[in-house]
Amino acid sequence: MYSGTQGFIKHKSRNKTYISDEQLHAMELCIHHGIKVQVEGFGGEHISQICRCTGSQSWRRGDRRNDWVWVKHHPGRCYGALNGRLPSQLQRLFKIKLLNEDGAFVEYWLALALTTIPENLGNLDPVEKFVQVRKATGAVALQVFSVGNIVGCAHVIPEIATSSKTGDGRNERWIVKSHIDRATWNDVYN
Repeated sequence: MYSGTQGFIKHKSRNKTYISDEQLHAMELCIHHGIKVQVEGFGGEHISQICRCTGSQSWRRGDRRNDWVWVKHHPGRCYGALNGRLPSQLQRLFKIKLLNEDGAFVEYWLALALTTIPENLGNLDPVEKFVQVRKATGAVALQVFSVGNIVGCAHVIPEIATSSKTGDGRNERWIVKSHIDRATWNDVYN
């Protein structure tokens, strides 16, 4: 989380200032357990989706809950039918407050998520008519990004069925269920 946050801040900084571990530890940090995202419903109306993330804490005396979300990465037709979006599983939602180069305080609402990459270039499977994704590896497996890039809740079907809502780490591949809301349906099938 630290290196991802450092990278995000460096990318957002006008002069690409390096943030030391000491500076990062001194920042004000607030953990959140959910965000509300506006999406277009099947009737064309705007509806709110709540994306939850408890990290390692339990959800209502049960397993932890780290929802899957759509994250906008690139505009246009990148990733085939996914239109520049990829499903990611939230691991942390947090807000940091830091002093910028001008001496003013700036707040960033950020997410740490398990990221995926599309199989078959993001094109629909010819038989199942769904896109499949797999867990990203290496340095991009966990990424920190602005919560403003979250465009809605994502539904994925694990390759290996588990009894836990959070999975047990065995899943490496998922089928992306795109029949969620009107905007997602139109993005994938138009």
